[in-house]
Order: sequence, then structure tokens, then C-alpha cells
Amino acid sequence: MDYSSYSPLPECYDETFADTGVPHPSCTPFSKRLQEFSDEELLKRQQAAELLLQNLGITFTVYGHDEGTEKIWPFDLLPRIIDGQQWQQIEKGLKQRVQALNLFIDDLYNDQKIIRDGVVPADLVLSSKTYREQMVGFHPPQSAWCHISGVDLVRGGDGQFYVLEDNLRCPSGVSYVLENREVLKRTLASLFQGMDVIPVDDYPEQLLHTLLSCAPEQVDSPTAVLLTPGIYNSAYFEHTFLAQKMGIELVQGSDLVVVDDHVFMSTTRGLKRVDVIYRRIDDDFLDPKHFNPDSVLGVKGLMDVYRAGNVTIANAPGTGIADDKAVYTYVPAIIKYYLNEDSELANVPTYLCSDEKQRQHVLENLNKLVVKPVNESGGYGIVMGPQASKAELAEAADLIRANPRNYIAQPMLQLSTVPTISDDKLCPRHVDLRPFVLHGRDTYVLPGGLTRVALREGSMIVNSSQGGGSKDTWVLRATETINPPHSKSTSKSISENGTESSEVSRA
Repeated sequence: MDYSSYSPLPECYDETFADTGVPHPSCTPFSKRLQEFSDEELLKRQQAAELLLQNLGITFTVYGHDEGTEKIWPFDLLPRIIDGQQWQQIEKGLKQRVQALNLFIDDLYNDQKIIRDGVVPADLVLSSKTYREQMVGFHPPQSAWCHISGVDLVRGGDGQFYVLEDNLRCPSGVSYVLENREVLKRTLASLFQGMDVIPVDDYPEQLLHTLLSCAPEQVDSPTAVLLTPGIYNSAYFEHTFLAQKMGIELVQGSDLVVVDDHVFMSTTRGLKRVDVIYRRIDDDFLDPKHFNPDSVLGVKGLMDVYRAGNVTIANAPGTGIADDKAVYTYVPAIIKYYLNEDSELANVPTYLCSDEKQRQHVLENLNKLVVKPVNESGGYGIVMGPQASKAELAEAADLIRANPRNYIAQPMLQLSTVPTISDDKLCPRHVDLRPFVLHGRDTYVLPGGLTRVALREGSMIVNSSQGGGSKDTWVLRATETINPPHSKSTSKSISENGTESSEVSRA
């Protein structure tokens, strides 16, 4: 494909090309490889990838659409490339952030030293909707509260990565990271030739290791299950995918029962004890005895077993306090407090609407800012000031005044761009990145993560629920890398013919 006419947007950092037709050094081998394909051939491969996704049943769910709720996963053929040296810096920052947030959560539900020392205001934390009094006085195994984290990163005009938000409850999307790689290998394997791309296919093995390493200490051969709310959940494909890849049972609340202060699952051979529950349902629905009494998705008495130390729940209930977008503003201070280190990854500048002075600034500059509710996800509830109507801005102002604790505001970011196939040509489209971090006895960062791309021209909304798509994310191996613990497959690379042992699951 001829990319000589590809023009990066002047106000954005393009991750592939430094200028029209001039690739960044780390992308030069890829750009040369790309030139070997005609426009017609690449378009055929794009169509083949979309057909493969459809045949494999790789889907996601969007509620309320007239065209139906189940959608084929949107995928763009051209990968996003991250230089290995830069990735090492990102990985270091992610490990630092997740370690500090785990210490923060453990402190909040116990000694609350960080509040007493005046680093984080008590009213900000204790007023959060995700603060769970049920967790006060509890310490989980390995002091791991957030076993699986998805930290959303964006790249600014200076080419640097910034943390946009933390996802520490039930972060989703990792199955699509693995499927994106598999689909690209099947449809355009030769693109990998000469590219030292770090594999990602060992993530299920790493995830299972993390879960089992946090099992109750008295258990020699722990049994883990994945708890799903069922087939109508938007991430159900991922639930089935991960359970299959890890070789563990996929269960619903009705499959589990509490007997003699332990959790058991029903099997054809009777009850089998469960030691680790990878839950993919929200806190409110985990246990009708201690949370929402009307829940039919959870397990009655589960929290009693958990607090007695006879089962591990990943992620732990109450972790949402650390991904509250208002608490997010304090994460650099949290890192400094617990680790005595400066943050390796900077936050996006953020205004707290609960602060009177900052709230006034937000209200006076709504047309320049992005307003976000502190506990929503999926792009819902966001008001993009520069693109909003006067009526939308007025409504946002009323909501902020009515409940200032529930909102933050950030400047409108010009997200970085990558070349994307659109209307039979290469066009710059905005992207973000969600790396996945596993934390238990060890800490592991999946190389790369989920690259989400705004498929519509000019759009900054990358969420799949809002019309976004995705790309495979290539992390190129640096000259000197630090291999993650308990990892064997990370010592290899994708071979020149693009092969790498992995099996695509069917929905």
C-alpha cells in the first residue's frame, strides 16, 4: 500500500509517521513491509479478517441498539507499534501504580494512615459510592486487592503516555487483545516477518498463576472458577474465553453454595470446594446477604466465607474506591506516600468539581473541557465540551451543581493517531491503550494491551459501545528486556512466518 500521501494530523502525535511518508525509526521496517502489499490486497485481507471474526463468533454486546445487541468485534488490520525501550518505561510505571494502589486500598480499609496524615481527604474517600464498609478490617492474601487491573493510557501531542483512568473492579477487553493477535496472524502472517514482536498468548497462564497464588494459604491444590452474571452480560464472550483458556469452570451464582463456612460448586459428581473466585459481577450483586438483597446473581453468605479466609475473591470487593475518578487525582501523591517515589506515568490534568474553586473554573470553561461522572464506564455520561451543544452544556452545569462530588473535568486531549484503513485508504484515527496488569505473589504486565481506535473521522470516542474499534498492539522487543516472572513463552518471538501456538475459541 502506498502511504506516501498519508498525512498525519498537524495538531496530533502520529505513532507511525513523523511526517508525510516519513516513518518513525521503530516503524520503518513495518512501513517497508506494508509497501509490499497493494491497496487491493490489503483491502481483501481486511475483509477476510472481518469474515473470520464473524465465523468465530467474536462479539461484544451493546444494549439499546435497534440493529440488535450482539455485534461483531470491530477490527482494523494495521497494528499499532510501540518501541520496546518505551514499553519498558511504561511497564515500570504500571507496576509502580498498581503496587501503590493496592497499598492504598489496604490502608483505607484498615489503619487509614494516609487520611490521618492529610494526603487524601477523608470526605472524598468515605463519600465514594464504591467505598464498602463490609471490607473494613480485612486483609486479603498476598495483600492483593486488585489482582487484575486495566489502566487506560493516552498519548499526548508531546509523544508521552499519560494515565487517563484506572480500572480496578472488573476490567474487560483482554480477550480481544489475544483474538486481535490471532486474527492478524491468520489473515496477514507475512506482516510479522522481520518484526521482533513480543507474544501475548501466555496471558491466560499468567492469569491463572496470579489467581492461584492468592488462594487461602491452608489450601494445597486450590480450585478456581470464573463467576459470570450470564449470557446477557456485555462481556460474556470474554468470560467464556478466559475460563476455557485457563481450564477452569465458568459458573453462575446459582452454581455455588455456602456450606460450613466454605464455598462449593455443584457438579455431576456432587459438591466440589472452590478456593478462588474470579468474579465478573459488580460488588452490589456478589452476596444478597451483605450487599443488594434483591440480587439473584451472587451467592448468599459468600462474604462471610471471604472474611473468614476460606475463599479468595478477585478482584476484592471494595477495590472501586481506587478507580473513582475523583480519587484518581491523588494517585501521584499516593505513590509518593507509600513508595517514596515520583510517579513514572503522569496523570492527565484534572479538576475536582467537589472543590469550590475548581468547580467554578469548570463551570466557566465548560465549552473547553471534558466532563466525566466519577464512577461510570464505557464512555457513558461524558460531555465533550468543545463538541457539545448549548443545551448539553447547560444540562452538564446543572448536574455538576446538583452533585459536584460526582464529576471531574479534564482538558480536551488530542489523542495520538495511527494509520487506519477507512474508505479504501489510510487515514489517521485517534487511539488509546488499555494495558492489563496482574498482581498477586508477583506482578506481570501484558506486553501491549487493548488498542481502541475511534473509527469515525475526527472522533475521540474509542469505546466499542460508542462506535469505536480495535487494533493489534505490537510491542517490539528491546535490546535488553526484563522478562516477567514465571513466564516461559515471553522468551520467544513470533517466527518469521507469523506462527505462534494459540487457539481461537468460539463463542
